[in-house]
Amino acid sequence: MLHNIEMKIEKIEKYLEILEDFKVDCKQRFSQDHIFEGALLHYLYLVSDSCISLAEMIIKYKSFRTTQSYFDSIIILGDKKVLPREFAYKFAQIASFRNFLAHDYEDVNYLVICDEVLDKLQDIKQYLKYIKEVI
Repeated sequence: MLHNIEMKIEKIEKYLEILEDFKVDCKQRFSQDHIFEGALLHYLYLVSDSCISLAEMIIKYKSFRTTQSYFDSIIILGDKKVLPREFAYKFAQIASFRNFLAHDYEDVNYLVICDEVLDKLQDIKQYLKYIKEVI
């Protein structure tokens, strides 16, 4: 199980590297290049889904209670002090973002993606840091 957790962390770190590259000229490229738009949204989905999957793996590895939702999987990590509680409650919004990308992607506002979402990649890096401290 620990090996799978480490592999998941590596995948998330790779997605983050790719997403950092998308920050360059994001607004211009997003509005003009449909392949860029699709790739950016795809990697945002992969990183958000993988963060949730990682939470579920940690929950199983540590034998914590069963989750009721994607949101709950992050909250459990806060309740069990894997993540600071305040961080967990803020970071749990990644579950809503993942669902938005999976189901409402045609309503994407590129200004929000380029200005706000890509600036929150640091939160994912912090999430990984907390996870690494407990495994």
